[in-house]
Amino acid sequence: DGEPFSPADLDFSAGGTVMGLPISQSYVNHLGTWAYTIACPIERDGETVGTLYAEYVYDAIERSLPEGFYDKQAVLYLMDATSERFVLKPAGMGERDAGHLNLEDFYRANNVLDEETLALVEGGIADKSSVMFAHQVKDRDSLCYLWSINGGTTYLVGYVPMTAIQKEADAVNTAIALVIAIAVAAFVLCVVIYAYNRRRQLQLQKAQEAERALHNEQLTRALQAAEVANESKSAFLANMSHDIRTPMNAVLGFTTIIAKEADDPAKVRDCASKIMASGRHLLDLINDVLDISKIESGKATMTLTEFNLGDSLVAVESIIGPMARDKHQTFRTEIAGVNHERLIGDETHLNQILINLLSNAVKYTPEGGHICLRFIGLAQHSSQFERIRIEVEDDGYGMTPEFLATIFDSFTRAENSTTNKVQGTGLGMSITKSLVELMGGTIEAESTEGVGSLFRVDLELRIPDEQAQGFFWRSQGIDAMLVVDPTAAGRETAQRQMEGTGVRVDAVPSVEEALARAEAAAPTGGYQIVLVCCDVLGSACLEAAGALRSAAGAADDRSVPLVFVLDHNFDVEEGLTLPPWAGVLTRPFFLSTLRRKVEDITGAGQADAAAAYDAVLQGKHFLAAEDNFLNAGILSELLELEGATVEVVENGQLAVERFESCEPGEFDAILMDVQMPVMNGHAATRAIRALERPDARTIPIIAMTADAFVEDEKAALAAGMSAHVAKPLETGDLKRAVDLLVEKGRS
Repeated sequence: DGEPFSPADLDFSAGGTVMGLPISQSYVNHLGTWAYTIACPIERDGETVGTLYAEYVYDAIERSLPEGFYDKQAVLYLMDATSERFVLKPAGMGERDAGHLNLEDFYRANNVLDEETLALVEGGIADKSSVMFAHQVKDRDSLCYLWSINGGTTYLVGYVPMTAIQKEADAVNTAIALVIAIAVAAFVLCVVIYAYNRRRQLQLQKAQEAERALHNEQLTRALQAAEVANESKSAFLANMSHDIRTPMNAVLGFTTIIAKEADDPAKVRDCASKIMASGRHLLDLINDVLDISKIESGKATMTLTEFNLGDSLVAVESIIGPMARDKHQTFRTEIAGVNHERLIGDETHLNQILINLLSNAVKYTPEGGHICLRFIGLAQHSSQFERIRIEVEDDGYGMTPEFLATIFDSFTRAENSTTNKVQGTGLGMSITKSLVELMGGTIEAESTEGVGSLFRVDLELRIPDEQAQGFFWRSQGIDAMLVVDPTAAGRETAQRQMEGTGVRVDAVPSVEEALARAEAAAPTGGYQIVLVCCDVLGSACLEAAGALRSAAGAADDRSVPLVFVLDHNFDVEEGLTLPPWAGVLTRPFFLSTLRRKVEDITGAGQADAAAAYDAVLQGKHFLAAEDNFLNAGILSELLELEGATVEVVENGQLAVERFESCEPGEFDAILMDVQMPVMNGHAATRAIRALERPDARTIPIIAMTADAFVEDEKAALAAGMSAHVAKPLETGDLKRAVDLLVEKGRS
């Protein structure tokens, strides 16, 4: 409830109005703050039936004011016009000067004594109008003002230094206050401001025109780039149309031949082999397109694992070697200065880089040509990283300087009569460059048309904290090696390769010296392995090697393995058969290659193990969830050929229900598609793992899906699956998964 009052206590004699409503003289209300009242008549049917009185406190005006005027240099008071008392000093409006209680105090404090000025102010207050005048306050030229509000009943009183006004005018391009304050200088100031603004406008206009021209140029370039990209993609689609139709034509054609020649097994096998090759080529084309799409979308990631560089080389050679032999090309590998064989990096991406470079070299090198893969150890920047340079060199068709400049662009292929017959997407080099950069490396190319090409990749790969080189040799009981090599470089390489393994290496240049060393070492344990380097592998070499083994203390065919180290273009005596205690390596080779050779010589039952692995699917019974009828038929036929059986259901829900109702041990594993109706493979796997039966958490569930990216494999494993096999299904991939999950799990 408001404080009771009488309208007779209010003085409306000053005649001030706000929006046509009369306002009273200022007064101090019951709260002790200055206020005024507005009288608002209440009318009904055109007659005044009452009056509403609304009290406004001056403190409310403060809330509508900014924090400070003119960078807080302005001084501001609210003054009641009738009493000429200062009723409010808003916060942030300059420091309150002692004694500024009314207008007279303000005059005295600021030395406003000029009679003409005092008369001007007095007349303005009487007329309820605003007054401004220039005056020097505290030794600063200032603009003093009395600004009429509320119909002249209240005034804003204060002053602003001229410098503050000028500064504000520069910021907002206005000189209104200066024009009012300094009438004589107003015209000059306006001219200055106009000239300044005009100059700024001209500068801005020029800048905008320059920016517009630059923008137009950028748009033109972008349009040209888009047109080039469009043309490249159009050419790519044309190439893809040709490249896809070529193997598809083979698939359809040979399928037709099989249908007509079904009674000729030899013809059927030949056609099936060609269909398989065409299908693999189609898969390569699709993988290229998917790879570049993934890279361009920024979804390509690295999976860092510890791997063996020698194993990667063997894997790559197993793919490239047959391709080169089919074209009667010479493919060799050179290794120099690589200090560490076990490294940490993305092995999959590294293998893809090597395969892309080498397969291109095979494609664009004519029959009988030469291809060389080099691993070169570079000076290390850090003891924690191995710097490796990979070079792929060929003496093939080569490239023009124009094409060499775009070799790493997407959808580009050399166009000439020689290379047009080579199929491809034009994405391989773009993918390779992106993968190299993803691994933090660099790639460059050199080429001369008609002479050949050289691709150079520099990578830094982390060295594992512990190099477990010595475990294998200790487990084999090998602590001393005898090396026979006539070259000093070869002997030095052998000693360097065995560093960190715990194996002592004695390297000599001749067989005679080796025999003497072996006989001298026999009483103290002798040598457990012998390496002999020779140019021609013949009966004389075998005879000398046998004598060396005997001198080294060989007890049987499995002890003291002897490895012949030959150059890449070695000769073997016709009709020569190696004894079981001997093996052959061509140099250069990694230490892991030597380990595998030792295992081949000393290992037992390897043939039985290979046979057991080949029959790993035989007798197995699978539950498969596959919604595609054709895929289900292919799966059933492939497993039947391997001696396995399968029960197929159409979706994940049926797979859960069938497994829930089966006897424990009825199924050896579950093959699970991912994208299926009703319930997908991930949900089905989670449901199976949640079942209340002992084998629900242990039965192998293998994802068998066309979702082939790394993140798809991670999603499958996260859902509870045991392994991931990508479609199109390769029985070799399925064998590896089953051998790992089923057979190894039982052992």
